Amino acid sequence: MNEKTITLAHGAGGKQTNELIGQIFKKYFDNDLLTADDAAVFETEKCRMAMTTDGFIVSPYKFKGGNIGKLSICGTVNDIACMGAKPLYITCAFVIEEGFEIAELEKIAEAMKKTADEAGVKIIAGDTKVAGRGQVDKVFITTTGVGRLYDNANTSGAYAKPGDKVIVTGDVGRHGCTVLVERNDFGIQADVQSDCAPLCNAVEELFKTTGDIHVIRDSTRGGVGTVLYEIAAQSNVGISLNAEAVPVADSVKGICGMLGLEPLYLACEGRLVIVVPQEKAQTVLDKLKSCKYTENSVIIGEVTDTDKGRVILETEIGTKTILPQPTGELLPRIC
Repeated sequence: MNEKTITLAHGAGGKQTNELIGQIFKKYFDNDLLTADDAAVFETEKCRMAMTTDGFIVSPYKFKGGNIGKLSICGTVNDIACMGAKPLYITCAFVIEEGFEIAELEKIAEAMKKTADEAGVKIIAGDTKVAGRGQVDKVFITTTGVGRLYDNANTSGAYAKPGDKVIVTGDVGRHGCTVLVERNDFGIQADVQSDCAPLCNAVEELFKTTGDIHVIRDSTRGGVGTVLYEIAAQSNVGISLNAEAVPVADSVKGICGMLGLEPLYLACEGRLVIVVPQEKAQTVLDKLKSCKYTENSVIIGEVTDTDKGRVILETEIGTKTILPQPTGELLPRIC
């Protein structure tokens, strides 16, 4: 393949398309199930399955701590893991802008392979389309993931119960702040890196320890705050949040302070919100602290039978206030 940038011919289905698939995608995604036929065929045992579809249009497509390729795999396997399932297979569809550098596309594919290998999933099918200049912002990726539920898993945003403890698996708001800084709209210089990470292996370890986990949610768009409001609504409960316990990196605090942003509403791409019975909270916390990417897990609050549908923030000075819900979209195109 002699071209250095994507041309419309790469999406036409002919020689250049085959070269692109063979020299980029097959190079990184090749496995025993990846096929040149119209669909992959695989066997599965009779069991409960989880399936998800997600689209990724992050701008910019690369950022400190990752790129759209890594993000697409992390987002997919984390969504599967949140249902108490082991991710198995992923398909992916690319829409690439004419003129996009092939070397950059290869970096994206390489990041996808590396992350998929870490998560233990196979990329088994895909599609490639090329759009004209200006019709797409560089590259978009859509994925579908399939996983097998663990035998003892039964999680949902509707299963939170009064008395349950709320755990977050690390500091919040880093991905949103990272993308904001990369855009350079405000001329901010800050040492902040996305938390983008695959969390499925940590979740698997949790279910080896206990199946008594009521809720697992991936705090992406809208951040931890939005996830907590969604859980409160689905379960018809209140959530009391200890503001002092919520972990926020100093760099994120600084950016949020300058721009008037709430870290709880900024996107994470490597953080889970987990709701567990009080008596299981310490066991779950200890296990999370022993796993990669979740070493800094902490309890940040509890589920209540009062203030149903609301998140109540207990401040550092002992007062209580309703965590205000944001209106509109704080940061568009962060995943």
